[in-house]
Amino acid sequence: MKLLIRADASTQIGTGHVMRCLALAQAWQDAGGGVIFVMATEAPDLKTRLKSGGMEVIYLPIEIGSAEDAEETAKLARQFDANWVVVDGYQFGAKYQEIIKEFELKLLFIDDYGHAKQYYADIVLNQNIHPEEELYRNRQPYTQLLLGTNYSLLRREFWQWRGWQRSLPLIAKKLLVTLGGADPDNVTLKVIQGLQKVEVEELEAVVIVGGSNPHYDRLLVVSQESKFPIHLKRNVKNMPELMAWADVAIAAGGSTSWELAFMGLPSIVLILADNQQDTAEKLGNLNIVINLGWHQDISEVEIAQAIKKLLLAKQTRIEISRHAQQLLDGYCTARIITILMEAKK
Repeated sequence: MKLLIRADASTQIGTGHVMRCLALAQAWQDAGGGVIFVMATEAPDLKTRLKSGGMEVIYLPIEIGSAEDAEETAKLARQFDANWVVVDGYQFGAKYQEIIKEFELKLLFIDDYGHAKQYYADIVLNQNIHPEEELYRNRQPYTQLLLGTNYSLLRREFWQWRGWQRSLPLIAKKLLVTLGGADPDNVTLKVIQGLQKVEVEELEAVVIVGGSNPHYDRLLVVSQESKFPIHLKRNVKNMPELMAWADVAIAAGGSTSWELAFMGLPSIVLILADNQQDTAEKLGNLNIVINLGWHQDISEVEIAQAIKKLLLAKQTRIEISRHAQQLLDGYCTARIITILMEAKK
């Protein structure tokens, strides 16, 4: 059984598309299948991670989302006799799906906000909170929709934490900062500088940056100059352990939101990209995160004030944690694999 995944990662694109596809790939492996990632961007750190996980990585130097991209991807899927093609990225539209289907391949299309004008995929997956079926009204009669957090893509390292219960201290002191795999605007630096204005004793922070983050050296200097301990970590593979260690997170409004919710970690969210806005706002309205809005509209002082308020408010953290853990059960990825396995027969 073969799963061919077409997704990209870079400083501009970020790493979220590849990382959530990794969750699907791991579950497919656990069901006895093999995985091939096809990428049109150079992402050495991610490539190393995928290959160390027993996955094949093929570099396709091509214009992302073009007709040629679709044709070459389809040819590779045929070559490897792939049971399914998975496509994840905002550059892939209606024509891309149509070309894949013309090769008589089964197609799973991962989507966030209905960006394609038409949907030809066998399955469209939108893992976000309360996505509307109306987003996909222009779909084929055979297209199946998997919508909502029942289908959130959690990587293998999270599965062992199903049912785990968080203990919440009276005053929170341990902070986790995770603002995506790329963070081209260096919002991480702004958050670190904001943290220096938080007047709570015995603070400690872990700051996570991805392999596509171009600001690592600057962040390292600032972390070392901090008035309290800041541990800067790059390309971590033990994210659930770090989320379990932390009392509070400061995060981007991307796919990490589902990991934070699953771990019941009270979180302050900043919006770093257009595709994060809907999720951040919905989670904020449901009291699952504290949504501060667009990063450029928030000052370091306002970040500091929001962090201090949450650190001192145990009851707020209890409520956020409880609401968050009700959102997804940790069996989401297995649920998707079961559907793929049934459909390929």
